[in-house]
Amino acid sequence: MTDTATRIYTVEGMTCDHCRASVSEEVGEVAGVEGVEVDLASGRLEVRGLNVGADEVKAAVEEAGYRLAAAR
Repeated sequence: MTDTATRIYTVEGMTCDHCRASVSEEVGEVAGVEGVEVDLASGRLEVRGLNVGADEVKAAVEEAGYRLAAAR
C-alpha cells in the first residue's frame, strides 16, 4: 500500500523568484517527494509525494532560509 498524497503548506518570507526556486529545490530533495509547486504571491507550497512528513518539509524550508507558517 502506498501513501502518495498532496499536502499544502504556507511559507513565510519569500519575496522573489530566487526565494521560490530555493524552496522548490530544497523541498524537492526530500526523500519521497515527487513534485513541488510554489506560489510566490500567496506563499503556497504544494508537495506531492510518497510518505513525506511535515517535519521533513519544515526542515527543508528552513534549510532554504524561510519559515513554514502552516500546513493544510
